[in-house]
Amino acid sequence: MPPHPKRKISKGRRDRRRAHDGLQTPNLVKCKQCGSMRLPHTACPDCGSYNGMTVLDVEGKK
Repeated sequence: MPPHPKRKISKGRRDRRRAHDGLQTPNLVKCKQCGSMRLPHTACPDCGSYNGMTVLDVEGKK
């Protein structure tokens, strides 16, 4: 037989353990060229620019 817990884990202890499991909002920054919100350190999905240079061809995707 497997071992069983000796005492019931209280709701407060259980909820404190799960405190970091909630969803977090993504950190968004404004694109310097088009002004849309994007993830930091990634190319802009709207205009295709990164660090002032166009690196993606968004016209071909549309």
